[in-house]
Amino acid sequence: MGQRLSADDLVIALISGGGSALLCAPSEGLTLADKQVLNTALLASGAPISAMNRLRKVASRAKGGRFAAACVPARVLSLIISDVPGDAPWEIASGPTVGDPDGSVAGVAEILDRYAIDLPTHLRNALLDGAEPLWASDPRLANAEARVIAAPRQSLDAAADEARAAGITARQLGDALEGEARDLAKAQAEEALAVAATMAPSNAPVLLLSGGECTVTRRDDGVGGPNAKFALAAAIALAGHPRIHLIACDTDGVDGAVELAGAYSGPDTLAYAREAGCDPARALDTNDAH
Repeated sequence: MGQRLSADDLVIALISGGGSALLCAPSEGLTLADKQVLNTALLASGAPISAMNRLRKVASRAKGGRFAAACVPARVLSLIISDVPGDAPWEIASGPTVGDPDGSVAGVAEILDRYAIDLPTHLRNALLDGAEPLWASDPRLANAEARVIAAPRQSLDAAADEARAAGITARQLGDALEGEARDLAKAQAEEALAVAATMAPSNAPVLLLSGGECTVTRRDDGVGGPNAKFALAAAIALAGHPRIHLIACDTDGVDGAVELAGAYSGPDTLAYAREAGCDPARALDTNDAH
C-alpha cells in the first residue's frame, strides 16, 4: 500500500459500502480465513455497523485510516458513497482513509462481550492485543480529505420525487434506521396499516420510504439475511392485507451468500408460503427467511 509515493502525488480513493469485504489486508498474525470467521460471526451477532467496523479495523492493516497513513507524504482525496446510518466517513467501508473521532470508539472486549461474539481463542486474543485504529487528529492523516458524494438520503429523495411525479403520495420514515430486522419490519408494518386505515378508495397510493442498516441476531442455522427477514416479518405483521406491498432492497450483508439481493412481500405471500409447505412464523424464528 502506498509505496514509492511523494509529496507531489495525489491518491484518489473511490470508496463505497462493501469496501470492508473487498479491501482485505489482515493485520499481522491473522489470515484471510480468520477474517472470514470474524465477518461471519459479526453478521450473525446483531451488532450495529459501528461495532462491527470497530473490530474490522483492529483486524486490518488497511482500515481505520491506515491506508491513508501508508500513502504519506502524498495527498489522499476520498470520494465516498455512503451506505451507513449517519453517513460518517470513518464508518463507510471501515474508513480506510479516515480516522475515528478522537476517543470515540468502544473497547474491543466490551463489544465482544456485549454482543456475545464467539470467536476462536487465537482470533479473540489477536483482536484484544491489536493496534488501535488511527484517530482523526493523527498527523499521518493531515493530507487526507474525505468527501461523501452520495448518501441514502439522496436516493430516498429521488425515489420520493419520482413517486410524486407519478401521482403517488410519498412519506419518508428516515434514512438512518438501525436495529433488528424483524423489529423494524413490525414497526413499519404497523405504520402502513395505520395509513391504510385512514385511506378512502379514491385516495392516491402512498409510498413509505426508509433507509438504514438492519441487523440479524442469528439463533438457528437457517438461510437468509436482513432483507429477507424484514420482508417475512412484515408479511406476518400485515397478515395478508389486500392493499399493502413491500420491497426490501440491499445485498443482505454478504454478497453471494444467497442468490437474492432483496425480498418482496405482498397480500399473497403467507398463503404462497403455506401452500409450499413452509411455516412463516417458524421460518422467522429460525432465521430461515430465504
